[in-house]
Amino acid sequence: MTEKKEPESKTNFIYTMIKEDLEKGLLKGHPVHTRFPPEPNGYLHIGHAKAILLNYMISWDFNGKFNLRFDDTNPIKEEQEFVDSIIEDIRWLGADWDDRLFFSSDYFEVKYQFALRLIKANRAYVCDLSQEEIREYRGTLTEPGTESPYRNRSVEENLTLFERMRAGEFENGSRVLRAKIDMASGNLNMRDPVLYRILHAEHHRTGDKWCIYPMYDFDHPFSDVLEGITHSLCSIEYSDHRPLYDWIVDNAVELMPEVVRFRSRQTEFARLNMTYTVMSKRKLRRLVEEKHVDGWDDPRMPTIAGLRRRGITPQAIADFQQRVGVSRAESTVDLALLEHCIRQELETTAPRLMAVLDPIKVVITNWPVGKTEMCEMENLPGNESAGNRKVPFSGEIYIERDDFMEDPPKKFFRLAPGKEVRLKGAYVICCQEVIKDADGNITELLCTYDPQTRSGADTSGKKIKGVIHWVSIEHAARITVNLYDNLFTVENPEEDDEVEFTGHINPQSLVVCQDVPAEPAVAGAAPGSRFQFLRKAYFYLDPEASRNGTPVFNRIVQLRDSWAKMKK
Repeated sequence: MTEKKEPESKTNFIYTMIKEDLEKGLLKGHPVHTRFPPEPNGYLHIGHAKAILLNYMISWDFNGKFNLRFDDTNPIKEEQEFVDSIIEDIRWLGADWDDRLFFSSDYFEVKYQFALRLIKANRAYVCDLSQEEIREYRGTLTEPGTESPYRNRSVEENLTLFERMRAGEFENGSRVLRAKIDMASGNLNMRDPVLYRILHAEHHRTGDKWCIYPMYDFDHPFSDVLEGITHSLCSIEYSDHRPLYDWIVDNAVELMPEVVRFRSRQTEFARLNMTYTVMSKRKLRRLVEEKHVDGWDDPRMPTIAGLRRRGITPQAIADFQQRVGVSRAESTVDLALLEHCIRQELETTAPRLMAVLDPIKVVITNWPVGKTEMCEMENLPGNESAGNRKVPFSGEIYIERDDFMEDPPKKFFRLAPGKEVRLKGAYVICCQEVIKDADGNITELLCTYDPQTRSGADTSGKKIKGVIHWVSIEHAARITVNLYDNLFTVENPEEDDEVEFTGHINPQSLVVCQDVPAEPAVAGAAPGSRFQFLRKAYFYLDPEASRNGTPVFNRIVQLRDSWAKMKK
Protein backbone atom coordinates (compact mmCIF):
# COMPACT_ATOMS: atom_id res chain seq x y z
CA MET A 1 0.00 0.00 0.00
CA THR A 2 1.64 3.16 -1.18
CA GLU A 3 -1.07 5.69 -0.33
CA LYS A 4 -3.77 5.73 2.33
CA LYS A 5 -7.22 7.23 2.13
CA GLU A 6 -10.26 7.87 4.28
CA PRO A 7 -12.58 4.89 4.88
CA GLU A 8 -15.15 4.44 2.15
CA SER A 9 -18.85 4.56 2.95
CA LYS A 10 -19.60 0.88 3.60
CA THR A 11 -22.87 -0.56 4.77
CA ASN A 12 -21.94 -4.12 5.72
CA PHE A 13 -21.93 -5.14 9.38
CA ILE A 14 -18.14 -5.66 9.56
CA TYR A 15 -17.37 -2.08 8.54
CA THR A 16 -19.97 -0.86 11.04
CA MET A 17 -18.40 -2.97 13.79
CA ILE A 18 -14.89 -1.69 13.11
CA LYS A 19 -16.04 1.93 13.03
CA GLU A 20 -17.71 1.40 16.42
CA ASP A 21 -14.54 -0.25 17.79
CA LEU A 22 -12.52 2.78 16.73
CA GLU A 23 -15.04 5.24 18.14
CA LYS A 24 -15.05 3.42 21.50
CA GLY A 25 -11.25 3.24 21.61
CA LEU A 26 -11.29 -0.57 21.80
CA LEU A 27 -8.17 -0.86 19.63
CA LYS A 28 -6.18 1.18 22.16
CA GLY A 29 -4.12 2.91 19.50
CA HIS A 30 -3.47 -0.22 17.45
CA PRO A 31 -4.10 0.07 13.71
CA VAL A 32 -6.84 -2.06 12.20
CA HIS A 33 -4.97 -5.25 11.34
CA THR A 34 -6.41 -8.08 9.23
CA ARG A 35 -4.98 -11.17 7.61
CA PHE A 36 -5.73 -13.90 5.08
CA PRO A 37 -4.62 -17.30 6.47
CA PRO A 38 -4.79 -20.00 3.75
CA GLU A 39 -3.73 -23.58 4.29
CA PRO A 40 -1.38 -24.50 1.41
CA ASN A 41 -3.15 -27.77 0.54
CA GLY A 42 -4.67 -26.70 -2.78
CA TYR A 43 -5.29 -23.76 -5.07
CA LEU A 44 -7.44 -20.82 -4.01
CA HIS A 45 -10.92 -20.46 -5.50
CA ILE A 46 -13.31 -17.56 -6.03
CA GLY A 47 -14.74 -18.03 -2.53
CA HIS A 48 -11.29 -17.30 -1.14
CA ALA A 49 -11.20 -14.17 -3.31
CA LYS A 50 -14.11 -12.83 -1.26
CA ALA A 51 -12.14 -13.28 1.98
CA ILE A 52 -8.94 -11.89 0.47
CA LEU A 53 -10.55 -8.74 -0.90
CA LEU A 54 -12.65 -8.19 2.24
CA ASN A 55 -9.65 -8.41 4.57
CA TYR A 56 -7.41 -6.36 2.30
CA MET A 57 -9.93 -3.59 1.61
CA ILE A 58 -10.72 -3.24 5.32
CA SER A 59 -7.04 -2.71 6.06
CA TRP A 60 -6.81 -0.27 3.16
CA ASP A 61 -9.93 1.72 3.99
CA PHE A 62 -9.00 2.07 7.66
CA ASN A 63 -5.31 2.89 7.04
CA GLY A 64 -4.35 -0.38 8.67
CA LYS A 65 -2.25 -3.46 7.95
CA PHE A 66 -2.84 -6.70 6.09
CA ASN A 67 -0.91 -9.96 6.58
CA LEU A 68 -0.61 -13.02 4.39
CA ARG A 69 -0.06 -15.99 6.68
CA PHE A 70 0.10 -19.62 5.63
CA ASP A 71 -1.42 -21.94 8.22
CA ASP A 72 0.96 -24.74 7.33
CA THR A 73 0.40 -27.20 10.17
CA ASN A 74 -0.43 -30.36 8.19
CA PRO A 75 2.68 -31.60 6.33
CA ILE A 76 0.79 -34.54 4.80
CA LYS A 77 -1.34 -32.37 2.50
CA GLU A 78 0.74 -29.21 2.07
CA GLU A 79 3.16 -28.49 -0.77
CA GLN A 80 5.39 -25.65 -1.95
CA GLU A 81 3.46 -25.64 -5.24
CA PHE A 82 0.37 -24.49 -3.38
CA VAL A 83 2.32 -21.80 -1.51
CA ASP A 84 3.63 -20.41 -4.79
CA SER A 85 0.21 -20.50 -6.47
CA ILE A 86 -1.48 -18.73 -3.55
CA ILE A 87 1.10 -15.93 -3.55
CA GLU A 88 0.64 -15.48 -7.31
CA ASP A 89 -3.16 -15.46 -7.01
CA ILE A 90 -3.29 -12.89 -4.22
CA ARG A 91 -0.89 -10.58 -6.02
CA TRP A 92 -2.95 -10.92 -9.20
CA LEU A 93 -6.09 -9.89 -7.30
CA GLY A 94 -4.27 -6.72 -6.25
CA ALA A 95 -3.81 -7.33 -2.52
CA ASP A 96 -0.49 -6.20 -1.03
CA TRP A 97 0.87 -7.50 2.27
CA ASP A 98 3.99 -5.31 2.13
CA ASP A 99 6.68 -7.20 4.10
CA ARG A 100 4.18 -9.16 6.22
CA LEU A 101 4.41 -12.65 4.73
CA PHE A 102 4.30 -15.20 7.54
CA PHE A 103 3.98 -18.94 8.09
CA SER A 104 2.48 -20.69 11.09
CA SER A 105 5.57 -22.87 11.00
CA ASP A 106 7.58 -19.75 11.89
CA TYR A 107 5.93 -19.94 15.32
CA PHE A 108 6.23 -23.67 16.05
CA GLU A 109 8.68 -23.16 18.91
CA VAL A 110 6.70 -20.44 20.68
CA LYS A 111 3.52 -22.46 20.25
CA TYR A 112 5.22 -25.44 21.83
CA GLN A 113 6.21 -23.24 24.76
CA PHE A 114 2.62 -22.03 25.07
CA ALA A 115 1.44 -25.65 25.15
CA LEU A 116 3.90 -26.33 27.96
CA ARG A 117 2.47 -23.42 29.96
CA LEU A 118 -1.05 -24.76 29.45
CA ILE A 119 0.12 -28.10 30.85
CA LYS A 120 1.83 -26.42 33.81
CA ALA A 121 -1.39 -24.51 34.52
CA ASN A 122 -3.24 -27.87 34.45
CA ARG A 123 -5.26 -26.74 31.42
CA ALA A 124 -3.96 -29.36 29.00
CA TYR A 125 -3.11 -33.05 29.23
CA VAL A 126 -1.71 -35.88 27.15
CA CYS A 127 -4.41 -38.38 26.14
CA ASP A 128 -3.82 -41.95 24.93
CA LEU A 129 -7.30 -42.49 23.49
CA SER A 130 -7.47 -43.26 19.78
CA GLN A 131 -9.20 -40.87 17.38
CA GLU A 132 -12.27 -43.13 17.32
CA GLU A 133 -12.35 -43.34 21.12
CA ILE A 134 -12.06 -39.57 21.49
CA ARG A 135 -15.03 -39.20 19.17
CA GLU A 136 -16.99 -41.78 21.17
CA TYR A 137 -16.17 -40.11 24.51
CA ARG A 138 -17.14 -36.68 23.20
CA GLY A 139 -20.87 -37.38 23.45
CA THR A 140 -23.62 -35.88 21.30
CA LEU A 141 -25.52 -32.63 20.94
CA THR A 142 -28.02 -33.90 23.53
CA GLU A 143 -25.75 -35.95 25.78
CA PRO A 144 -22.63 -34.74 27.66
CA GLY A 145 -19.25 -36.23 26.96
CA THR A 146 -17.29 -38.62 29.15
CA GLU A 147 -13.96 -37.60 30.63
CA SER A 148 -10.89 -39.36 29.29
CA PRO A 149 -9.33 -41.82 31.76
CA TYR A 150 -6.08 -39.86 31.20
CA ARG A 151 -7.59 -36.46 32.00
CA ASN A 152 -6.29 -36.36 35.57
CA ARG A 153 -2.68 -37.23 34.91
CA SER A 154 -0.31 -35.13 36.96
CA VAL A 155 1.28 -32.02 35.54
CA GLU A 156 4.70 -33.69 35.78
CA GLU A 157 3.57 -36.78 33.85
CA ASN A 158 1.93 -34.65 31.15
CA LEU A 159 5.07 -32.53 30.75
CA THR A 160 7.22 -35.62 30.42
CA LEU A 161 4.90 -37.29 27.92
CA PHE A 162 4.56 -34.13 25.82
CA GLU A 163 8.33 -33.66 25.71
CA ARG A 164 8.67 -37.31 24.64
CA MET A 165 6.04 -36.71 21.95
CA ARG A 166 8.21 -33.90 20.59
CA ALA A 167 11.29 -36.14 20.77
CA GLY A 168 9.60 -38.61 18.42
CA GLU A 169 9.28 -41.52 20.82
CA PHE A 170 5.68 -42.35 19.94
CA GLU A 171 3.91 -43.51 16.78
CA ASN A 172 1.38 -41.51 14.81
CA GLY A 173 -2.02 -41.50 16.49
CA SER A 174 -0.80 -43.03 19.74
CA ARG A 175 -1.13 -39.85 21.81
CA VAL A 176 -2.47 -36.31 21.53
CA LEU A 177 -2.41 -33.19 23.66
CA ARG A 178 -5.89 -32.02 24.64
CA ALA A 179 -7.19 -28.89 26.31
CA LYS A 180 -8.86 -29.45 29.67
CA ILE A 181 -12.07 -27.44 29.37
CA ASP A 182 -15.53 -28.96 29.91
CA MET A 183 -16.76 -32.36 28.74
CA ALA A 184 -20.33 -31.34 29.60
CA SER A 185 -20.28 -28.17 27.48
CA GLY A 186 -23.17 -27.65 25.10
CA ASN A 187 -20.58 -26.79 22.44
CA LEU A 188 -18.84 -29.93 21.20
CA ASN A 189 -15.77 -27.89 20.31
CA MET A 190 -15.21 -27.14 23.99
CA ARG A 191 -15.19 -30.78 25.10
CA ASP A 192 -11.46 -31.11 25.62
CA PRO A 193 -10.43 -30.43 22.01
CA VAL A 194 -7.18 -31.82 20.60
CA LEU A 195 -4.38 -29.22 20.51
CA TYR A 196 -1.46 -31.30 19.14
CA ARG A 197 -1.15 -34.58 17.26
CA ILE A 198 1.81 -36.74 16.29
CA LEU A 199 2.74 -36.72 12.60
CA HIS A 200 6.03 -38.21 11.47
CA ALA A 201 6.09 -36.46 8.10
CA GLU A 202 8.39 -34.16 6.15
CA HIS A 203 7.26 -30.54 6.37
CA HIS A 204 7.75 -28.39 3.26
CA ARG A 205 9.59 -25.72 5.31
CA THR A 206 10.83 -27.30 8.56
CA GLY A 207 11.77 -30.71 7.19
CA ASP A 208 11.86 -33.38 9.90
CA LYS A 209 12.56 -30.99 12.78
CA TRP A 210 9.07 -31.51 14.19
CA CYS A 211 6.94 -34.63 14.57
CA ILE A 212 4.14 -32.97 16.54
CA TYR A 213 1.93 -30.36 14.89
CA PRO A 214 -0.68 -27.98 16.34
CA MET A 215 -4.32 -28.34 15.36
CA TYR A 216 -6.00 -25.49 13.51
CA ASP A 217 -8.19 -24.40 16.44
CA PHE A 218 -5.08 -24.01 18.62
CA ASP A 219 -2.72 -22.70 15.99
CA HIS A 220 -4.93 -20.10 14.33
CA PRO A 221 -5.93 -17.88 17.29
CA PHE A 222 -2.46 -18.00 18.79
CA SER A 223 -0.93 -16.91 15.47
CA ASP A 224 -3.41 -14.03 15.41
CA VAL A 225 -2.36 -12.70 18.82
CA LEU A 226 1.32 -13.09 17.91
CA GLU A 227 0.83 -10.93 14.82
CA GLY A 228 -1.42 -8.36 16.49
CA ILE A 229 -4.47 -9.13 14.37
CA THR A 230 -7.30 -6.93 15.60
CA HIS A 231 -10.14 -8.47 13.60
CA SER A 232 -9.98 -12.15 12.72
CA LEU A 233 -12.53 -12.54 9.94
CA CYS A 234 -13.59 -16.05 8.94
CA SER A 235 -16.49 -17.84 7.26
CA ILE A 236 -19.69 -18.64 9.08
CA GLU A 237 -18.96 -22.35 9.62
CA TYR A 238 -16.42 -21.34 12.28
CA SER A 239 -19.01 -19.57 14.45
CA ASP A 240 -19.25 -22.63 16.74
CA HIS A 241 -15.47 -22.51 17.10
CA ARG A 242 -15.47 -18.95 18.42
CA PRO A 243 -15.66 -19.95 22.13
CA LEU A 244 -12.55 -22.09 21.63
CA TYR A 245 -10.87 -19.22 19.76
CA ASP A 246 -11.57 -16.98 22.76
CA TRP A 247 -10.35 -19.65 25.20
CA ILE A 248 -6.99 -19.88 23.40
CA VAL A 249 -6.67 -16.09 23.20
CA ASP A 250 -7.58 -15.59 26.88
CA ASN A 251 -5.06 -18.20 27.97
CA ALA A 252 -2.37 -16.66 25.77
CA VAL A 253 -3.01 -13.25 27.34
CA GLU A 254 -2.83 -14.73 30.84
CA LEU A 255 -0.06 -17.33 30.50
CA MET A 256 2.20 -15.80 27.82
CA PRO A 257 1.60 -12.03 27.85
CA GLU A 258 5.12 -11.24 26.67
CA VAL A 259 4.36 -12.45 23.12
CA VAL A 260 0.78 -11.17 22.80
CA ARG A 261 0.59 -8.07 20.61
CA PHE A 262 -3.19 -7.70 20.69
CA ARG A 263 -6.18 -9.61 22.00
CA SER A 264 -7.67 -10.70 18.70
CA ARG A 265 -11.40 -11.12 18.16
CA GLN A 266 -13.13 -13.46 15.71
CA THR A 267 -16.04 -12.35 13.50
CA GLU A 268 -17.80 -14.58 10.98
CA PHE A 269 -19.38 -13.79 7.63
CA ALA A 270 -21.21 -15.91 5.07
CA ARG A 271 -19.02 -17.81 2.65
CA LEU A 272 -19.54 -17.52 -1.10
CA ASN A 273 -21.65 -20.23 -2.74
CA MET A 274 -22.33 -20.12 -6.46
CA THR A 275 -24.58 -22.06 -8.83
CA TYR A 276 -23.11 -24.69 -11.20
CA THR A 277 -19.99 -24.75 -9.01
CA VAL A 278 -18.40 -26.70 -6.17
CA MET A 279 -16.33 -24.77 -3.63
CA SER A 280 -15.06 -27.62 -1.46
CA LYS A 281 -11.28 -27.80 -1.74
CA ARG A 282 -11.52 -31.54 -1.19
CA LYS A 283 -13.86 -31.92 -4.14
CA LEU A 284 -11.79 -29.62 -6.32
CA ARG A 285 -8.80 -31.81 -5.52
CA ARG A 286 -10.81 -34.85 -6.62
CA LEU A 287 -11.63 -33.19 -9.93
CA VAL A 288 -7.92 -32.71 -10.51
CA GLU A 289 -6.69 -36.08 -9.27
CA GLU A 290 -9.40 -38.06 -11.06
CA LYS A 291 -8.63 -36.20 -14.33
CA HIS A 292 -12.09 -34.68 -14.76
CA VAL A 293 -10.24 -31.44 -15.52
CA ASP A 294 -6.79 -30.57 -16.79
CA GLY A 295 -5.19 -29.42 -13.55
CA TRP A 296 -5.95 -26.82 -10.89
CA ASP A 297 -5.75 -24.00 -13.46
CA ASP A 298 -8.20 -25.57 -15.91
CA PRO A 299 -10.38 -22.67 -17.12
CA ARG A 300 -13.51 -24.59 -16.09
CA MET A 301 -12.41 -24.61 -12.46
CA PRO A 302 -13.55 -21.90 -10.00
CA THR A 303 -9.94 -21.56 -8.83
CA ILE A 304 -8.40 -18.13 -9.17
CA ALA A 305 -5.74 -19.68 -11.41
CA GLY A 306 -8.49 -21.18 -13.58
CA LEU A 307 -10.40 -17.90 -13.77
CA ARG A 308 -7.20 -16.09 -14.71
CA ARG A 309 -6.37 -18.60 -17.44
CA ARG A 310 -9.89 -18.35 -18.79
CA GLY A 311 -9.25 -14.63 -19.23
CA ILE A 312 -11.37 -13.16 -16.44
CA THR A 313 -9.90 -9.94 -15.06
CA PRO A 314 -9.28 -9.15 -11.37
CA GLN A 315 -11.41 -6.04 -11.83
CA ALA A 316 -14.41 -8.19 -12.80
CA ILE A 317 -13.89 -10.41 -9.75
CA ALA A 318 -13.66 -7.37 -7.46
CA ASP A 319 -16.86 -5.95 -8.98
CA PHE A 320 -18.58 -9.30 -8.45
CA GLN A 321 -17.52 -9.49 -4.82
CA GLN A 322 -18.73 -5.95 -4.18
CA ARG A 323 -22.13 -6.74 -5.70
CA VAL A 324 -22.44 -9.95 -3.68
CA GLY A 325 -21.72 -8.02 -0.50
CA VAL A 326 -20.99 -9.22 3.03
CA SER A 327 -23.59 -10.67 5.39
CA ARG A 328 -24.07 -13.35 8.02
CA ALA A 329 -26.78 -15.20 6.10
CA GLU A 330 -25.77 -18.09 3.85
CA SER A 331 -27.02 -17.88 0.27
CA THR A 332 -26.15 -19.09 -3.21
CA VAL A 333 -25.22 -16.51 -5.82
CA ASP A 334 -26.28 -17.02 -9.42
CA LEU A 335 -23.31 -17.64 -11.69
CA ALA A 336 -24.99 -15.25 -14.13
CA LEU A 337 -24.04 -12.35 -11.82
CA LEU A 338 -20.34 -13.15 -12.22
CA GLU A 339 -20.81 -13.41 -15.99
CA HIS A 340 -22.55 -10.04 -15.98
CA CYS A 341 -19.59 -8.44 -14.16
CA ILE A 342 -17.20 -9.99 -16.67
CA ARG A 343 -19.20 -8.57 -19.59
CA GLN A 344 -19.41 -5.16 -17.94
CA GLU A 345 -15.60 -5.08 -17.74
CA LEU A 346 -14.96 -6.38 -21.26
CA GLU A 347 -17.66 -4.36 -23.01
CA THR A 348 -15.54 -1.21 -22.86
CA THR A 349 -12.07 -2.76 -22.96
CA ALA A 350 -12.06 -5.71 -25.38
CA PRO A 351 -11.45 -4.81 -29.06
CA ARG A 352 -13.72 -6.39 -31.68
CA LEU A 353 -12.44 -8.86 -34.27
CA MET A 354 -14.04 -11.37 -36.61
CA ALA A 355 -13.67 -15.15 -36.50
CA VAL A 356 -15.93 -17.81 -37.99
CA LEU A 357 -16.26 -20.80 -35.65
CA ASP A 358 -18.40 -23.02 -37.89
CA PRO A 359 -17.56 -21.89 -41.43
CA ILE A 360 -19.41 -22.29 -44.68
CA LYS A 361 -17.80 -21.07 -47.91
CA VAL A 362 -19.33 -18.20 -49.86
CA VAL A 363 -18.22 -17.43 -53.44
CA ILE A 364 -19.14 -13.97 -54.73
CA THR A 365 -19.56 -14.71 -58.42
CA ASN A 366 -19.52 -11.13 -59.70
CA TRP A 367 -16.49 -10.04 -57.66
CA PRO A 368 -13.51 -9.08 -59.89
CA VAL A 369 -11.05 -11.98 -60.09
CA GLY A 370 -7.97 -11.46 -57.89
CA LYS A 371 -9.23 -8.23 -56.36
CA THR A 372 -8.69 -7.48 -52.65
CA GLU A 373 -10.38 -4.53 -51.03
CA MET A 374 -9.60 -3.15 -47.56
CA CYS A 375 -12.63 -2.50 -45.36
CA GLU A 376 -12.27 -0.12 -42.44
CA MET A 377 -13.83 -1.12 -39.12
CA GLU A 378 -13.85 0.34 -35.63
CA ASN A 379 -11.80 -1.49 -33.01
CA LEU A 380 -14.08 -0.59 -30.12
CA PRO A 381 -17.54 0.81 -30.88
CA GLY A 382 -18.18 4.07 -29.07
CA ASN A 383 -14.50 4.64 -28.34
CA GLU A 384 -12.88 6.70 -31.10
CA SER A 385 -9.54 6.69 -29.27
CA ALA A 386 -9.30 2.92 -29.90
CA GLY A 387 -8.94 3.68 -33.61
CA ASN A 388 -9.90 1.67 -36.66
CA ARG A 389 -8.39 -1.28 -38.52
CA LYS A 390 -8.42 -2.40 -42.14
CA VAL A 391 -9.74 -5.87 -42.93
CA PRO A 392 -9.14 -7.50 -46.35
CA PHE A 393 -12.20 -8.49 -48.37
CA SER A 394 -12.12 -10.78 -51.38
CA GLY A 395 -14.39 -12.84 -53.64
CA GLU A 396 -14.30 -15.93 -51.42
CA ILE A 397 -15.24 -15.64 -47.76
CA TYR A 398 -16.43 -17.69 -44.82
CA ILE A 399 -19.60 -16.99 -42.90
CA GLU A 400 -21.10 -18.84 -39.94
CA ARG A 401 -23.13 -21.89 -40.95
CA ASP A 402 -26.05 -20.81 -38.77
CA ASP A 403 -26.17 -17.46 -40.60
CA PHE A 404 -27.73 -19.30 -43.57
CA MET A 405 -31.01 -21.20 -43.83
CA GLU A 406 -32.46 -22.82 -46.94
CA ASP A 407 -36.03 -22.54 -45.68
CA PRO A 408 -35.98 -19.70 -43.14
CA PRO A 409 -38.84 -18.63 -40.87
CA LYS A 410 -40.54 -15.30 -41.50
CA LYS A 411 -38.34 -13.19 -39.19
CA PHE A 412 -34.98 -14.70 -40.19
CA PHE A 413 -32.95 -11.65 -41.29
CA ARG A 414 -29.76 -13.39 -42.30
CA LEU A 415 -28.81 -15.13 -45.55
CA ALA A 416 -31.21 -17.38 -47.46
CA PRO A 417 -31.83 -18.28 -51.13
CA GLY A 418 -32.86 -15.11 -52.94
CA LYS A 419 -32.42 -13.05 -49.76
CA GLU A 420 -29.95 -10.26 -49.01
CA VAL A 421 -27.77 -9.63 -45.97
CA ARG A 422 -25.10 -7.08 -45.17
CA LEU A 423 -21.56 -8.22 -44.49
CA LYS A 424 -20.19 -6.25 -41.56
CA GLY A 425 -18.12 -3.28 -42.83
CA ALA A 426 -18.38 -4.45 -46.46
CA TYR A 427 -21.22 -5.03 -48.93
CA VAL A 428 -24.71 -6.44 -49.25
CA ILE A 429 -24.76 -9.90 -50.82
CA CYS A 430 -27.61 -12.02 -52.18
CA CYS A 431 -27.64 -15.84 -52.28
CA GLN A 432 -28.22 -17.15 -55.80
CA GLU A 433 -27.41 -20.86 -55.53
CA VAL A 434 -26.75 -23.53 -52.90
CA ILE A 435 -24.11 -26.21 -53.62
CA LYS A 436 -24.40 -29.57 -51.84
CA ASP A 437 -22.36 -32.75 -51.70
CA ALA A 438 -23.61 -36.27 -52.46
CA ASP A 439 -25.03 -36.61 -48.96
CA GLY A 440 -27.04 -33.42 -49.21
CA ASN A 441 -24.77 -31.35 -46.99
CA ILE A 442 -24.32 -27.70 -47.95
CA THR A 443 -20.71 -27.07 -48.96
CA GLU A 444 -20.83 -23.72 -50.72
CA LEU A 445 -23.04 -20.73 -51.38
CA LEU A 446 -22.90 -18.79 -54.64
CA CYS A 447 -23.76 -15.14 -54.09
CA THR A 448 -23.61 -11.78 -55.82
CA TYR A 449 -22.72 -8.45 -54.26
CA ASP A 450 -24.15 -4.99 -54.90
CA PRO A 451 -21.25 -2.52 -55.56
CA GLN A 452 -23.44 0.40 -54.46
CA THR A 453 -23.80 -0.95 -50.90
CA ARG A 454 -20.26 -0.48 -49.57
CA SER A 455 -20.41 0.34 -45.84
CA GLY A 456 -19.94 4.05 -45.19
CA ALA A 457 -20.68 4.89 -48.85
CA ASP A 458 -23.98 3.12 -49.54
CA THR A 459 -25.88 4.77 -52.39
CA SER A 460 -28.31 1.94 -53.04
CA GLY A 461 -31.09 3.09 -50.72
CA LYS A 462 -31.66 -0.50 -49.59
CA LYS A 463 -32.94 -1.18 -46.07
CA ILE A 464 -31.16 -4.32 -44.90
CA LYS A 465 -31.99 -5.60 -41.41
CA GLY A 466 -29.47 -8.39 -41.15
CA VAL A 467 -25.72 -7.85 -40.57
CA ILE A 468 -23.34 -10.81 -40.27
CA HIS A 469 -19.59 -11.21 -39.82
CA TRP A 470 -17.22 -12.88 -42.24
CA VAL A 471 -13.57 -13.70 -42.96
CA SER A 472 -11.72 -13.59 -46.29
CA ILE A 473 -10.54 -17.13 -47.08
CA GLU A 474 -7.37 -15.99 -48.79
CA HIS A 475 -6.27 -13.82 -45.86
CA ALA A 476 -7.55 -15.84 -42.94
CA ALA A 477 -5.40 -16.55 -39.89
CA ARG A 478 -5.90 -20.03 -38.45
CA ILE A 479 -6.52 -20.39 -34.73
CA THR A 480 -7.78 -22.88 -32.14
CA VAL A 481 -10.77 -21.92 -30.04
CA ASN A 482 -11.70 -23.53 -26.72
CA LEU A 483 -15.39 -23.13 -26.03
CA TYR A 484 -15.66 -23.40 -22.25
CA ASP A 485 -19.02 -23.80 -20.54
CA ASN A 486 -20.28 -24.63 -17.05
CA LEU A 487 -18.48 -27.62 -15.56
CA PHE A 488 -21.75 -28.96 -14.14
CA THR A 489 -25.17 -29.43 -15.69
CA VAL A 490 -27.19 -28.68 -12.54
CA GLU A 491 -27.28 -25.60 -10.33
CA ASN A 492 -26.39 -27.45 -7.11
CA PRO A 493 -24.22 -30.47 -7.96
CA GLU A 494 -23.55 -31.20 -4.27
CA GLU A 495 -27.20 -31.46 -3.21
CA ASP A 496 -28.17 -34.63 -5.08
CA ASP A 497 -28.41 -37.51 -2.59
CA GLU A 498 -28.62 -40.14 -5.33
CA VAL A 499 -25.95 -38.94 -7.76
CA GLU A 500 -22.42 -38.02 -6.71
CA PHE A 501 -21.33 -34.53 -7.75
CA THR A 502 -19.02 -35.91 -10.45
CA GLY A 503 -22.07 -37.51 -12.06
CA HIS A 504 -23.29 -34.03 -12.97
CA ILE A 505 -20.19 -33.03 -14.93
CA ASN A 506 -21.11 -31.41 -18.22
CA PRO A 507 -19.71 -33.47 -21.15
CA GLN A 508 -19.87 -30.30 -23.27
CA SER A 509 -17.98 -28.14 -20.76
CA LEU A 510 -15.13 -27.96 -23.30
CA VAL A 511 -15.56 -28.05 -27.07
CA VAL A 512 -12.36 -27.54 -29.07
CA CYS A 513 -12.63 -25.91 -32.50
CA GLN A 514 -9.46 -26.29 -34.54
CA ASP A 515 -8.38 -24.52 -37.74
CA VAL A 516 -10.83 -21.69 -37.13
CA PRO A 517 -10.54 -18.89 -39.73
CA ALA A 518 -10.12 -15.39 -38.31
CA GLU A 519 -9.26 -12.00 -39.70
CA PRO A 520 -5.49 -11.39 -40.11
CA ALA A 521 -5.19 -9.04 -37.11
CA VAL A 522 -5.72 -12.05 -34.83
CA ALA A 523 -2.35 -13.50 -35.88
CA GLY A 524 -0.50 -10.50 -34.49
CA ALA A 525 -2.33 -10.34 -31.17
CA ALA A 526 -0.22 -10.35 -28.02
CA PRO A 527 -0.57 -13.33 -25.66
CA GLY A 528 -2.93 -12.41 -22.85
CA SER A 529 -5.05 -10.17 -25.08
CA ARG A 530 -8.83 -10.16 -24.78
CA PHE A 531 -11.22 -9.68 -27.70
CA GLN A 532 -14.83 -9.94 -28.63
CA PHE A 533 -15.26 -12.12 -31.67
CA LEU A 534 -18.18 -10.29 -33.22
CA ARG A 535 -21.58 -11.79 -32.47
CA LYS A 536 -20.02 -14.81 -30.74
CA ALA A 537 -18.38 -14.24 -27.34
CA TYR A 538 -15.44 -12.71 -25.49
CA PHE A 539 -12.14 -14.59 -25.85
CA TYR A 540 -8.71 -14.64 -24.25
CA LEU A 541 -5.46 -15.50 -26.04
CA ASP A 542 -4.04 -18.13 -23.69
CA PRO A 543 -0.26 -17.58 -23.42
CA GLU A 544 0.44 -21.05 -22.06
CA ALA A 545 -1.65 -22.99 -24.58
CA SER A 546 -0.31 -20.89 -27.48
CA ARG A 547 3.32 -21.82 -26.97
CA ASN A 548 3.30 -24.37 -29.81
CA GLY A 549 2.79 -21.60 -32.37
CA THR A 550 -0.95 -21.83 -33.03
CA PRO A 551 -2.90 -19.09 -31.23
CA VAL A 552 -5.33 -20.66 -28.74
CA PHE A 553 -8.30 -18.59 -27.63
CA ASN A 554 -10.36 -19.46 -24.55
CA ARG A 555 -13.97 -18.39 -24.45
CA ILE A 556 -14.30 -16.16 -21.39
CA VAL A 557 -18.05 -15.58 -21.47
CA GLN A 558 -20.83 -15.54 -24.02
CA LEU A 559 -22.48 -12.30 -25.11
CA ARG A 560 -25.93 -13.05 -23.74
CA ASP A 561 -26.44 -11.35 -20.37
CA SER A 562 -29.29 -13.20 -18.68
CA TRP A 563 -28.64 -11.61 -15.29
CA ALA A 564 -28.97 -8.06 -16.58
CA LYS A 565 -32.20 -8.97 -18.38
CA MET A 566 -33.49 -10.65 -15.25
CA LYS A 567 -32.79 -7.53 -13.15
CA LYS A 568 -34.67 -5.36 -15.64
